[in-house]
Amino acid sequence: MSTDSAPVRGEGAAESPVFGPVVCAALRIEARAVRRGLSRTPVVVVGYRARDAARLPGACAALVTVGFGGALDGRLRPGDVLVADEIRGPGGTAVPCAAPRLLAGELIRDGLSAQVGPLVTTDHVVRGAERAVLAAQGARVADMESAIVAARARGLPVAGVRVVVDGPGHPLWHPGIVGRGLAARRVLARVGPALERWSVLLVRAAEDAGGDAGGGAAG
Repeated sequence: MSTDSAPVRGEGAAESPVFGPVVCAALRIEARAVRRGLSRTPVVVVGYRARDAARLPGACAALVTVGFGGALDGRLRPGDVLVADEIRGPGGTAVPCAAPRLLAGELIRDGLSAQVGPLVTTDHVVRGAERAVLAAQGARVADMESAIVAARARGLPVAGVRVVVDGPGHPLWHPGIVGRGLAARRVLARVGPALERWSVLLVRAAEDAGGDAGGGAAG
């Protein structure tokens, strides 16, 4: 098995706990890029449309879905980063994301262009008029994996980070996609440090909340 899925080796990998967040990427190219900026966080390749989501560990501190996405409105340009405040799936389901503005702030701190908004997962590449329909519903970016990963979180903190590679005025199937893809990969390679700082802040906030609750009970 490739090192891209090293955190979940073996048939029983889904039952193995991970003490910390886990980053999920659909494609190996995404996994290799995001891993460049990570010092301690495992990356799991879940496959196209998250067909290999069973590779995810049975327990972890948080699930973070990371990769490329398609913008649904003109406010996001190729190379921009969307931090999801919720991940929408089929049938109108939506999973809220943990501290999205905190994560976006950490990305901006590292010089990246980051915005916050809803991420929608579809079972196909979104094109043309469908972009406008989804944008009218408030979604900012589309992908094909995040809602499937988020559904497996079972109450764990979830985050979604997507680097824009196409959008209105920037079609996916166009010669310019090669340059945009390379640029997006460079951006993706820079998101790791912010993700790890965010996860530390998230854990500290949870510990502080637990301590406050415990102190109140004791008093």
